[in-house]
Amino acid sequence: MQSRYGVFPTSVDDSDKEDSLSNFIVRKAAVLGAGVMGAQIAAHLANAEVPVVLFDLPAREGDPNGIVNKAIDALRKLEPSPLATKDRVSYIDAANYSQHLEQLKDCDLIIEAIAEKMAWKDDLYRQISPFVAPNAIIASNTSGLSINRLSEALPAALRSRFCGIHFFNPPRYMHLVELIATRSTDPALLDNLESWLVSRLGKGIVRALDTPNFVANRVGVFSMLAVMHHTQRLGLGFDVVDALTGPIIGRPKSATYRTADVVGLDTLAHVVKTMQDTLPEDPWHACYSVPDWLAALIGKGALGQKTRCGIFRKDGRTIKVLDLASQDYRESAGDIDPTVLAILKNRHPAEKFAQLRASEHPQAQFLWAIFRDIFHYAAFHLADIADNARDLDFAMRWGFGWSQGPFESWQAAGWREIAEAVKADIDADRAMSPAPLPSWVFGRVADAGVHGPQGSYSASTDTYRPRSALPVYQRQIFPERVLGEKAASGQTIWENDGVRLWTLPQVDAGIAIVSVKSRNHTLGREVIVGLQEAVARAEAEFKGLVLWHEAPFAFGANLKEVAEAIAGGEFELLEQYVGEFQNASMCLKYAQVPVVAAVQGMALGGGCEFLMHAAKRVIALESYIGLVEAGVGLIPAGGGCKEFAIRAAQQAAKTGGNDPFEFIQPVFMTIAMATVSKSGAQAKELGFAVESDKIVFNANELLYAALREARGLAEAGYAPRLSPRAIKVAGRTGIANCEMMLANMKEGGMISAHDHVVAKAAATALCGGDIETGSVVDEPWLLSVERKLFVELLKNPKTQQRIQHMLETGKPLRN
Repeated sequence: MQSRYGVFPTSVDDSDKEDSLSNFIVRKAAVLGAGVMGAQIAAHLANAEVPVVLFDLPAREGDPNGIVNKAIDALRKLEPSPLATKDRVSYIDAANYSQHLEQLKDCDLIIEAIAEKMAWKDDLYRQISPFVAPNAIIASNTSGLSINRLSEALPAALRSRFCGIHFFNPPRYMHLVELIATRSTDPALLDNLESWLVSRLGKGIVRALDTPNFVANRVGVFSMLAVMHHTQRLGLGFDVVDALTGPIIGRPKSATYRTADVVGLDTLAHVVKTMQDTLPEDPWHACYSVPDWLAALIGKGALGQKTRCGIFRKDGRTIKVLDLASQDYRESAGDIDPTVLAILKNRHPAEKFAQLRASEHPQAQFLWAIFRDIFHYAAFHLADIADNARDLDFAMRWGFGWSQGPFESWQAAGWREIAEAVKADIDADRAMSPAPLPSWVFGRVADAGVHGPQGSYSASTDTYRPRSALPVYQRQIFPERVLGEKAASGQTIWENDGVRLWTLPQVDAGIAIVSVKSRNHTLGREVIVGLQEAVARAEAEFKGLVLWHEAPFAFGANLKEVAEAIAGGEFELLEQYVGEFQNASMCLKYAQVPVVAAVQGMALGGGCEFLMHAAKRVIALESYIGLVEAGVGLIPAGGGCKEFAIRAAQQAAKTGGNDPFEFIQPVFMTIAMATVSKSGAQAKELGFAVESDKIVFNANELLYAALREARGLAEAGYAPRLSPRAIKVAGRTGIANCEMMLANMKEGGMISAHDHVVAKAAATALCGGDIETGSVVDEPWLLSVERKLFVELLKNPKTQQRIQHMLETGKPLRN
């Protein structure tokens, strides 16, 4: 097994890169513990096509599997859903420890996720040991207990196959998994498990050291405790602090106190208690306790979101926040002082931090204090908890949703300047700072920080660590990077203001890539024209074309351009614009080389239509795809309705029927209600993708997979599809059937009068126009129907109101 660290090639044709995946197979898994985390880990395994046995204690009454069955039922109701598609739940089998331990013998991976009580885990490990298969991996999802200590409950023969595997909640959506080895863990096993988690489950792996709470929780919980300390010290409201510690500083919307409520105040207190009990020698040990007010809330049973009352409380539609001075709840406001806001909007990190430190405003003092404390803490403990600075920064980005890790923020603001400022604060108040900055901090001044081209600094070895050389990472052509790392830019072939056509010669010089350059990848005229030129050049010079850029895939048409044309009464120009859009879709569909759409994030409206016209789609699991034009009073007119009309006719012909309406009906409801898929997998169910399209769990592998797909199609002798010439449509009867559904929805108050108008237009486009049922038409006819209906809706004042409202608020208008 090669070293985990080193330099590796990135050629798509390198067959060795898949070895670590092909040699490690999880045919079936078991999850021990059907609590919140255990059940959702099981759900994500099922998402990845891994059958799961979910275990828990036998129920005291009724069905012995009652506890597990209740947990499985709960998975169906959770939002956001842990299940990529509803049918995934059928791959989770219920079991209990009294009756079904024999089933463990068929499992290649066993994940323990029971309560954080060492004695309980010890007992369970002794119970399952006789039933573990010879080559199975056993892993604990503990969030902070010692992995070495847990391994002692296993027979010596199993300890080499035991490790920690710490998922973050919710497991489907949180990118981070911390892997923790014991003194006995087989290194090759850990490499194989990491590779499998990265590619099969789509995770970002940090190798944590076996220290209490590992990396992300250790740093993240300290950060929360520091926030709580300085909140009280400076007399700030919890709502104000959440405004200060949210997106404005690159943290999640839930900020600090809302995050505490979501996690559960009792859960947070438990994690803090673990640090208090297990870190007696830590210089910050005195900080590892929850404040009195938090303990009081827990004592009252106000545990946060799960009890509907914690630091915040919702009264009807009003959000209220606990006020410490009055010991009561008041309306949440959370206003940032204008002078502090101006500092935070400064785009120069060095200036920003200097201004925060110099300001006398309590909000600015608070922000400097929490950053200073986390810089100090992360630097002091780097050698103890993580292999290198990159791992610590990624842990905070992937596990806590920070836009930058602490070392990245420090380095961006000037390594020397921040180090000197932190040292000055320490020297000025020794009581405030229980430890000095480690000497290695000032040794990094010459390098301007801990991240650079040579890798990221490891305090424990006093070296720079390159990225992992595990073959699985060769699939990530553009991996997530830390500050100081440079990404490959590729070789530009051609570009305009809308798109860039380029290649990666070191990966596959024969497949071109086209990327949209506009903000949010909206599809304005420059993009539409640019895509057609890119396809023409790909046909002339390359073997295939991949449509790829970072998320979002596309937010649809450029509504600003559309609104300006409406205001000028330029409806002929708008019809030409729609015609060009349709030409771009048809250009993708009938290109002489395979066009593969690599999709991640939002693919809405025209973005969805473009991917529908590609020869093949490679879709990241976390993709949200839909024809949402109804939200702005329009219908799909980039070929979306046309494609569904064609598919309905083809399905009807395959089943021996003459009426395509039964295939139109579900699509009509999807378009009328502007339904968006909740995963890439669900996009297949809604018809935006087809069954043969590939779902990629790790979005960082998307481009690699798409290039392979395009290359495979080209090598197989790709030829474009022929345009269908005889498309039988549902016509007037189909439109009438749709109108009957709309009448019921309108009577039930589900849609407005204008919703009815828009939905009827969609029905007309899907059914081939207001013509006789069973009429035979061609693609140009269907496109002309779409185009004319679209332009007529643009002339409708209510549609114009919807477009303007969307531009002004970012939200749909119901009128």
